[in-house]
Amino acid sequence: MKSPGDGKMTTRFDSDCVATREILSLVGDKWSVLVIVNLGQGTMRFSDLKRTIEGISQRMLTLTLRGLECDGLVSRTVTPTVPLRVDYALTPLGQTLLEPVTHLAIWAQRHRAEVQRARDAFTRTGGAKAK
Repeated sequence: MKSPGDGKMTTRFDSDCVATREILSLVGDKWSVLVIVNLGQGTMRFSDLKRTIEGISQRMLTLTLRGLECDGLVSRTVTPTVPLRVDYALTPLGQTLLEPVTHLAIWAQRHRAEVQRARDAFTRTGGAKAK
């Protein structure tokens, strides 16, 4: 997908489309969205993030934070105290993602019931049946 300069996306398949899909697959998963939204409130420790994000395992939070750090969206700061203190924060690049991701999270919360009703109806009717 190319952005021709006026902010519109084209649907042509090329290397930009692949890059877009790769980034969206990382930041579009439920855990990344929740981590980004929570870090939008300010710097947090690992344990605070885990406590705030219901249902996330320690391993999944670790993998999510590593992926976001790898992509330059989250910074990790280690303070050599006893016990060791590790803080996570959005980078300036991560801050640019906060607004659209927050809108996505709000949309999901507002439309959760509608989506669930659609899923239930789809299941009741046997789903899409091939002809």
